Amino acid sequence: MDESVALDALADTLTRLSTNSYSVDLHVQHIRLAKSMEDKDQILVALEMATNYIATPDDVWLPLIDAKTAANDINTPEGALEVLGVYSKAEQDYMSFSILQKHLEFLADRHEHFSGLEVEPDSLGELFSDDWTRELMSIAVSKGAGDIAQSHILWDQYYNWELEILEKASMDKKPLLVNMIENILLARLQQPHAKHQDTYQLYSSFTTAHKPPSEYESLLISASKLRSRAVKEYEKREASEMALAAAGYSLDAYATYIAAERRRRDPDYLILCGLYERGLAEASRRQFAGELGAERATQMFWVGYIDFVNSQGQRAEFWQRATRSAPGSGEVWARYIRFLEREQESEASTDEMDAGQNEDIEAAYARALSTTLFSRGRKSDPEVEADQIVPLVLARAGAAKRAVEAGRDDGDSLATLIKVVEDGIAMVRQASSSGDPRFRLEKFLSEFYLSLADVPDAAVQLWASTAAHYKSSWAAWVAYTDVLIRTYHHDLARKTFQDMSTKNLDYPEALWDAWHNFEHAHGSLSSLEEAIYKITQARAQLETRRAREAEKAYAAAAAQYAEQQAAPMPTISVPSTGAAQDPIPIASETMDVDFPAPADTKGKRKAEEELLVTETSGGKKPRLETPPVSLKRDRENCTVFVADLPSEATEADLKALFKDCGDIRDIKFTRMPETLVATVEFHDRDSVPAALTKDKKRIHETEIGVHLAWRSTLYVTNFPEKFDDASIRDLFGQYGLIFDVRWPSKKFKATRRFCYLQYTSPSSAERALELHGRELEPDRAISVLISNPERKKERSDADANERELYVAGLSKFATKEDLRKVFETYGPIKEIRLAEDKSGQSKGFAFIDFESETDARAALAANNYELKNRRIAVTFTDSRVRAKNKERTTETGLGRRADARNRSVRIRNIPSGTQEGLLHQLLEKHFLVKRTEIFAALNEAVVELENPAEAGKLLLRTEPIVLGGNVLQFSEEQAGPSHGQPAAPPPATGGMFVPRATGSRPRAGLGRARKPGLGATQAPLSSSVQPPEQKGKKGQDDFRKMLG
Repeated sequence: MDESVALDALADTLTRLSTNSYSVDLHVQHIRLAKSMEDKDQILVALEMATNYIATPDDVWLPLIDAKTAANDINTPEGALEVLGVYSKAEQDYMSFSILQKHLEFLADRHEHFSGLEVEPDSLGELFSDDWTRELMSIAVSKGAGDIAQSHILWDQYYNWELEILEKASMDKKPLLVNMIENILLARLQQPHAKHQDTYQLYSSFTTAHKPPSEYESLLISASKLRSRAVKEYEKREASEMALAAAGYSLDAYATYIAAERRRRDPDYLILCGLYERGLAEASRRQFAGELGAERATQMFWVGYIDFVNSQGQRAEFWQRATRSAPGSGEVWARYIRFLEREQESEASTDEMDAGQNEDIEAAYARALSTTLFSRGRKSDPEVEADQIVPLVLARAGAAKRAVEAGRDDGDSLATLIKVVEDGIAMVRQASSSGDPRFRLEKFLSEFYLSLADVPDAAVQLWASTAAHYKSSWAAWVAYTDVLIRTYHHDLARKTFQDMSTKNLDYPEALWDAWHNFEHAHGSLSSLEEAIYKITQARAQLETRRAREAEKAYAAAAAQYAEQQAAPMPTISVPSTGAAQDPIPIASETMDVDFPAPADTKGKRKAEEELLVTETSGGKKPRLETPPVSLKRDRENCTVFVADLPSEATEADLKALFKDCGDIRDIKFTRMPETLVATVEFHDRDSVPAALTKDKKRIHETEIGVHLAWRSTLYVTNFPEKFDDASIRDLFGQYGLIFDVRWPSKKFKATRRFCYLQYTSPSSAERALELHGRELEPDRAISVLISNPERKKERSDADANERELYVAGLSKFATKEDLRKVFETYGPIKEIRLAEDKSGQSKGFAFIDFESETDARAALAANNYELKNRRIAVTFTDSRVRAKNKERTTETGLGRRADARNRSVRIRNIPSGTQEGLLHQLLEKHFLVKRTEIFAALNEAVVELENPAEAGKLLLRTEPIVLGGNVLQFSEEQAGPSHGQPAAPPPATGGMFVPRATGSRPRAGLGRARKPGLGATQAPLSSSVQPPEQKGKKGQDDFRKMLG
């Protein structure tokens, strides 16, 4: 840049800074221009000017620190203290490890210098002594302790300095230093951090070198117990830290990490504060680099940070940091003003603040306005959001209003309140062309006029000017007519309704409803009929116009929807760890959202499902021709997800929104901690394109989001066995707000390990795809795929019953290898499960799971094959079929069902809608659980444990087990239905795991059961023996429990 041009630009920037000194953009421009001129003095001036007004990142502070260090004689106490003052000021802005490391190095260097002087300066005193330096270094280290990923950098630096002091210490001082360093190590072991194993090793080495050998083992055991909680706390967050690093420490990644941490039942104060500090520092760096959205992120982080620590009580320094870092955030200033109001009410502000920091509410409000960030000087200047101005004005006006109500009025509070709000309204209308569509300031002042001040005409005048300013806003006109009605200006209200009924308002239906209600309450019959007639005419005109607009929007949306359906989903590549790997396709492996529909209970195979025999080179083998599956109720393709709903939204609101899209089958609302969401299911999937056009529409003045439900749903599998619902939510919560996690039941197959995870937005699901292929454990890569209903048949267990065979009549000498040799000739085998007794001997049957359905059907040809001198029977293992449960005795001396009941416990007070998978997870944390079954109609369940001892432990447990806020109640499982309460179906088992209906299967083995001879009678049943189970169909899944 030409020097004269640069000087002109610099002069213009300085002129603008003189009137807008708190603009980050102007300070960044000033620094950039100074650097382009390569004038060191001008650069330092620009840097110092920025630090005088706003909080700045380490890129600004580090050159200033170097300049201050060079300009001062740091070999004198005064010069060293001058530099330390700069460090202190820099560290108040943001957490920076670069500055903190440099600070520690400076302290250690000056300590070494002054302690080595033969003649100490008179002004030195306690400065830079061991204790003085130790205290300052401890403070510096504590400022970075919340960063669990990097805090070891500072701590190791400090620890090494302590070891040097110990080595140089005299013998009489060493015992005291040894105890002190030991306490430092033990305190560090109790802090969550990435290098906890290294810290433990340091403690071991230190103990070996400085403690008696006889105490070594006990000290290490004690230290191991101390650090256990900190280790667990870090392990819970290790995946989040990895995701944060993988995202390049983006602001979105910080936001999702913080949101996940806030959702914890008991968030760790140190870690969450550290997260906010890290996020703020990163946002500041990015804001100075010119990244869009960084300023908004800084404001959001501060608001969340303040709300989190508010209950802890904060000194004024904290608030000074917040307002210095986010001077343009009305929410931050509003919270600061409310803090000052609380301090004044408790009369504690003078005690808790230094005199220089004792700021009253009026001064704080004036300081906020003096930043000029809440006003718009010229039309060419960028607009200011009303959401930044309104909270600030309401905080100031609210403080004045409460002072009047409490009798603390000094005579000017009433006039101050009115002036503050009126000026605020003018400020909003000038700063933004759209103003405040919620009219928060107008509503506050109107209510004050009507109630506290009792000047209704002022309220009428206020709303008249508001309606005139917001000419097309239905809310402004309805509020104006409402205040006219409240102040008994009925004629003027009617005239206003008549005049505005045909105007082009943003939501005229609301005005018509208000007019209709007004005439019912205050009008005559003729005025009511006239209103109805005019409303009908206006509605017809509006519907005609909207129909034309909807037709155009539908055509555009249908075209876009068709393109999305036809286009393949993007692929992601997993980084190679050796040999090259192919990209992992997302769409080709996606799974369905819904769980499979219930199987046909009639037990008959349809004609089109019969086996078709085809001649092959190896003889005759069955093959399958499967017709396409038709979904009777296409939930996935007929359902849209509605997010970001206002809290007051109702079913009627959604019906009104989607009324022109198609017939609605079902609407379900779910209220979450942060938001309200809903699912809307249509009868026909052709209604979905029209429904998607409602995205970004408004309900009760709130913009909503509409998308296909399955696009925000993930199919997750192959995660570590130790993962439970909380682990999944922790891992995936960093990518967005989780709507639901659905787990499969383990009632019939304990090895099922997958889940469906749904976010509130598709963008969150797309971000979470980066986890696909990541190894959370060695040689175990997690699979994360978008769930797609069109790929339903590719779900891993969608055709499990058609791929699994039941083999009976096996010799007790048959092994898995024998079975593999027989059946692998038909195709790849996924798993062989041979039923064995406690001694490891075969029970005579097995399950064989093939990779494909076709191979399983082909393997039916092995029926009646001779293996180990016995003929085997091969049939499909159907979930509706189960072998007859003959009453055989077990090692306990009881029948099978009686033995199972002896190991089972009934659970009551289960929350409605509880998933069996979640209940199973909760119980297996404390006991050896085989399976669980929930009876939703009774809010009860039965859990079968591995042995009677485990059941006894559960029944004798004194500590409560809580699920969904309900304390679970446990009782012994009885043989019959519980007294006074219907038994779970079917009643023959009193709620035990009920076999489904069974069909016949081929008999196998040598011989068959004899029929009783003539005259034979059946022995009567004793009270201690259960009656035989009713004849019915049983399922393959029940066999799996026998396999352990």
